[in-house]
Order: sequence, then structure tokens, then C-alpha cells
Amino acid sequence: MARKRTVRVRLWLTDEEAAKLNEAVAKSGLSRETYLRTLINGFIPTNKPPLDFYKMMRELHSIGNNLNQIAQRANATGIIEVARYERNVTELRSVTTKITEAVFEHRRLE
Repeated sequence: MARKRTVRVRLWLTDEEAAKLNEAVAKSGLSRETYLRTLINGFIPTNKPPLDFYKMMRELHSIGNNLNQIAQRANATGIIEVARYERNVTELRSVTTKITEAVFEHRRLE
């Protein structure tokens, strides 16, 4: 497979500039190269999410799985209100999406 990026760029920085870049890269969790490409493409990289983010997401997905199991049982027995279940699932998906976007969404450079 051919390499997509064929142009190499050398860059000299002052100690202060290098420190700022290294700090920003560390906060983002990206490599230097990815961080700089993100900026070049017109986006400001976000900081990496806190460790609790992944725990919260696992919990939300677990809730979603539980709702799915409830739905399967309800379909078999006919005991649950389908509209209520669908509203809950929609809300769960909405909340999960909002959390993900808030943490990972890049802002456009102005």
C-alpha cells in the first residue's frame, strides 16, 4: 500500500514553542503529527477525556443492553409499554451522543 503523505516538513522551534507544543499534545492525547495535521485542517484539537468518561460510557452502554433485554422479554410476554421503552432508548442514545460530542468534537478555527 502506498503512503498517503509524501511531503516531509522540517520545523525549528524555540524552547518555549516546543514546550507549548508538547503541553498541548499531552493534553490532547494525540501524537505531535496528528495534533499539527488537525490544526492545519482547520480544527482545534480537544483535550483528551478524563478517565471517568470511559467508565461512564461503559455504564451507559450497559444500561442500553439492559433495556434491550427488557424489550426482548417484553416482546415475548407483552407486559411492557413499547412507546415508553422507545422513548427511554432514544434518550439514552441522545445522552450518549451528547457526551461523546462534548468530549471529542473539534472546534473550527476562526
